[in-house]
Amino acid sequence: MDRVAKLASQKAVVIFSKSSCCMCHAIKRLFYEQGVSPAIYELDEDARGREMEWALMRLGCNPPVPAVFIGGKFVGSANTIMTLQLNGSLKNLLKNAGAIWL
Repeated sequence: MDRVAKLASQKAVVIFSKSSCCMCHAIKRLFYEQGVSPAIYELDEDARGREMEWALMRLGCNPPVPAVFIGGKFVGSANTIMTLQLNGSLKNLLKNAGAIWL
């Protein structure tokens, strides 16, 4: 849990992902298209990935990936991020976290 919290606070946007997950790919693409350069941690490529996956599930991520942190705070997974994008609030979260400036 401590490792997830530490990694999540190191950049304005942090995404915990798996390289084979199509929803993870879609969420990463969404952020890239907004001009955000998130820190991405591929759990299936990390030696401690399984441990981080369990920590994310304890935080309430089900499924555990993609898990998006903005400004060091857990925002949600794909459904939450897409909802925020559609209702226009994602851009404000990104601005407030310093991930984008426009």
